[in-house]
Amino acid sequence: MTERIPVTVLTGYLGAGKTTLLNRILSEDHGRRYAVIVNEFGEIGIDNDLIVNTDEELFEMNNGCICCTVRGDLIRTLHGLLSERGNFDAIIVETTGLADPGPVAQTFFIDHFLASKTMLDSVTTVVDAKHILLRLADSREAVEQIAFADQIVLNKVELVSDEELRTLEAGLRRLNPLAPIHRAQRANVPLDRILGRGGFDLERIVLMEADFLAAADGAAEPVHDGHCGHDGSEHEPDHQHDDIESVSLISRAPMDQAKISAWLTDLVAKQGQNILRAKGIIDVHGEGRRLVFQAVHMLLEGDFQRAWKPGEPRYSRLVFIGRSLDKSALQAQFESCIAAS
Repeated sequence: MTERIPVTVLTGYLGAGKTTLLNRILSEDHGRRYAVIVNEFGEIGIDNDLIVNTDEELFEMNNGCICCTVRGDLIRTLHGLLSERGNFDAIIVETTGLADPGPVAQTFFIDHFLASKTMLDSVTTVVDAKHILLRLADSREAVEQIAFADQIVLNKVELVSDEELRTLEAGLRRLNPLAPIHRAQRANVPLDRILGRGGFDLERIVLMEADFLAAADGAAEPVHDGHCGHDGSEHEPDHQHDDIESVSLISRAPMDQAKISAWLTDLVAKQGQNILRAKGIIDVHGEGRRLVFQAVHMLLEGDFQRAWKPGEPRYSRLVFIGRSLDKSALQAQFESCIAAS
């Protein structure tokens, strides 16, 4: 099979710094070849001297990158780009500042041609450190962009104090415990830290484990403290912002594979519209490998990955980010999947 092309969805509220980051990608001599799809030409300031040749929708940059402007359907634009298969090896899709990135990310799963040709690498959200608290107070879109991200570029950090920055980062982690945060000034985060990182690649999800396990309560490693329930399960602190919240569940007891697979499948089918993101590492009874899963709205995928190491504490850890999550019901359903002794 031809290797699939990685795709980064770049989002962030108006004024966060997406244009600055995109201009860096389009102009720096980084030795990589990206096709960048932007919503409309007016939203990205591309200097004229960067344009090598142009037609109605395509701009080829002097560093080998290609910039497309979307004037029609995103799927149509992607189909055309991939059918021509120009001189690029990765794609970046920028959403508008007021967009929910969820439907854009789903595009790469629900369209069969795109699913066969591309692989969603990450959803990256750029955040304005100076103004994001105001945006979170008055914009549903700003909240969803952060909640849906698998990494956050916290931009303009020079405009806030160290204390404000720590408070802001804590708030972002409460809203999205899954996403690592990269501090930046004028979007100067190293490109190799945010591109090609495999945030949506199940084979690499465990490489993010330090961030993943640091989730809701800041613990670097789940350690049994003798205060969990009689069945070995725990319900960690949950965090809410307006109607979007995160729920984190842990169990030290092995899970029944059939039960937890059926539960997750049913949960995503029935409540997927309210689940923005979900990820998990599961200890399956009688299985030497870790079951890793993730969900995006109503799309669920998972497989067995590396073996548990000798002497390594075994556990199951699930994190859900979404709307109207019934914490008590999720906890009870999760516990019902524990394997019989």
